[in-house]
Amino acid sequence: MHHSTLPLAMLGVQGAAAACTRAFLQEAAANYLKAIDLGQPSLLPLSSSATYGENDVTFPITSNASVFAAPIKVDFSRSLFDTTQCATFTELTSTQSSHPYVIHTQIFYDTSTASPSISKIQSVVADTGDWIFNATAYLEWTTYETWSAIAPALLDSRSTIKAAGDAYLDQWGNPSHPVPFATYCSRLEGGLYTGAKNLTSNSCPMGAFPSPLNITNRRYVIDEELGAIDIFNDFPFLEASYPLEKPTPSSNLFRVEKGGIRYIHENTVCATKNCGR
Repeated sequence: MHHSTLPLAMLGVQGAAAACTRAFLQEAAANYLKAIDLGQPSLLPLSSSATYGENDVTFPITSNASVFAAPIKVDFSRSLFDTTQCATFTELTSTQSSHPYVIHTQIFYDTSTASPSISKIQSVVADTGDWIFNATAYLEWTTYETWSAIAPALLDSRSTIKAAGDAYLDQWGNPSHPVPFATYCSRLEGGLYTGAKNLTSNSCPMGAFPSPLNITNRRYVIDEELGAIDIFNDFPFLEASYPLEKPTPSSNLFRVEKGGIRYIHENTVCATKNCGR
């Protein structure tokens, strides 16, 4: 589930139309990480109409502004595999001294033909100056956590996992909205961890935000086997240089166990250093 370098995956699938299997998506995620590691977006099976964007800005993947412009040494990664949408989500951490990163990426595949191709890549790319950014601390805490496959008898439904993630975001605008936290819940935000290695309580509830606060433009990747969901969203209020309603790009990754949120990872981009906070 995590790796620093991976062999190039062969993504060709024979047949009239490709089935979106977990094995296919695992190879697809490995291929994405190889392309990042080498700084070679040409390794990705992009469709002729594929779109690429970082932090809610669309531009060519070959642009010098892209994270593919130079190789990135990945210290740790974690991926979700969504066979319903034929999509992957990958969280990667790089502590390289030249340019540390925490990158959350959602990739969507078109399987209507024999050789699946990428229809959309979108990333939330955080680096120095973004919200509580500390790649070294992020790496320490994310590698400590357990995100292993959940036993089949204990799997939550796709709708239960999605409802848990939505409830957390909904509470930002309505503090009384119930959120199904697990007995023990930890949040990794930028480089700040609200829990502890010997957690004995729920440390995930957030303080009150200004009202009304509406978290919009939600985009989902869900993996039932890992009990996990990533939600890209537009997060208003946080960037102090913006009007209250103007959002900044954010990604929230959740691990849900027995219907309760166990882990939360937040990756948020700022327009000014630490969002002016």
